[in-house]
Amino acid sequence: MRDWWLRTLLVLQRPRAVFVALRDDSKESLSDRAEPVLAIVILAGMAGVLTTSTAAHLMDPGESALDPGVTAIWTFVFGSIYGGFVYFAFGAVLWASARALGSQGSYRRARHVLAFAAVPVALSLVVLWPVKLALYGGDWFRTGGGDTGLGGAAFDLLTDAFFVWAVALLAIGVRSVHGWTWARALAATGLAAVLPILAAVLFVTR
Repeated sequence: MRDWWLRTLLVLQRPRAVFVALRDDSKESLSDRAEPVLAIVILAGMAGVLTTSTAAHLMDPGESALDPGVTAIWTFVFGSIYGGFVYFAFGAVLWASARALGSQGSYRRARHVLAFAAVPVALSLVVLWPVKLALYGGDWFRTGGGDTGLGGAAFDLLTDAFFVWAVALLAIGVRSVHGWTWARALAATGLAAVLPILAAVLFVTR
């Protein structure tokens, strides 16, 4: 299990080696990486919900305003739900996309590739948010405030960079775990990203 905790950090430096290790579908390997995967999913989910418009208004003045303690609980609960939903739903889309291009990998492996690719998103929660809160406090959770200036915009760009990093890792992961060419891996990654967008567009326009 210690090896997989180390790989959780190593994926940021040597991603190919980590994703190749995901080819091992033995019970021991699956058991050893279960806890790191769960931690990544929860942390990345928390980072994800903190980027939503709902989070930006949690402390707006009014009867429904949340205090810092309840905001932290909200972030953990809804972050866990959001992370779990993306893990299973987008993992299924990634698996289907890879299967369409000839993959023989399992749904579980696709989910694990997605989880380890999301490490940068989880890292953003640990790296960026303590600094954001130290500089701007609860302004991040209410309309207006000091976070609406250039400093807030800079942090938004940094947050976006962590998400872009995760997408790049996902492409590397798909390529590494399947031993594919870049063209094939990018096609699978792009298809996995496009399908949810098309589904959302079709749902809205119906």
